[in-house]
Amino acid sequence: MNDKLLTPMEKKLTVEDYLKLERHNTGNHEFIDGKIIPMANSSRTHSLLVTNATIAIGSRLRGQSCEVYAGNMRVQLNSSRFSYPSVVIINGKPIFSNAESDTLLNPTVVVEIFSPESRSIEKNEKLESYLEMESVRECLLIKENETRVEHYAKQTVKQWVYRIYNNREDVVTLDSINCKASLAEIYAQIKFENNVRQIAA
Repeated sequence: MNDKLLTPMEKKLTVEDYLKLERHNTGNHEFIDGKIIPMANSSRTHSLLVTNATIAIGSRLRGQSCEVYAGNMRVQLNSSRFSYPSVVIINGKPIFSNAESDTLLNPTVVVEIFSPESRSIEKNEKLESYLEMESVRECLLIKENETRVEHYAKQTVKQWVYRIYNNREDVVTLDSINCKASLAEIYAQIKFENNVRQIAA
């Protein structure tokens, strides 16, 4: 998640104001209850994780009616919150809020990458917003500074199965898109030694 250590702008805006500004800005900004939050620049590790997850999942979706968006697809979580997940997968026909097709309403799988600097309250609030979306069937939280993936899979409207994967041999099964991806693929080229992040040569 990229909303770490950033202070929201004080002025409250309407959703219409936010979307108008966003379509004319060069960078992406999240929107929470009238406040615009700039997104931090991605680290090398974060960028690798986005790419790895996109390839690991997207390469197995050929022939399916799925679309994969990496990094820049704005998602409307509810009436007062907009976000840019690290990776978004749609199973079926995507639904957008406008003719520009730049604000997605029906993600099936949401992938977020978070770092030690991500504020826990922001992480939890965003996760809760994803899980409250009717279309979301699964959510993956990928940790940036250690091998750890948290997987939420919807069973009913109020019941989710929660799994933790922390070995590179582990395989995450995404039933909603009929796909499996290993942590070895997700964390390819990334090594953790003595809690220090390193990029493999």
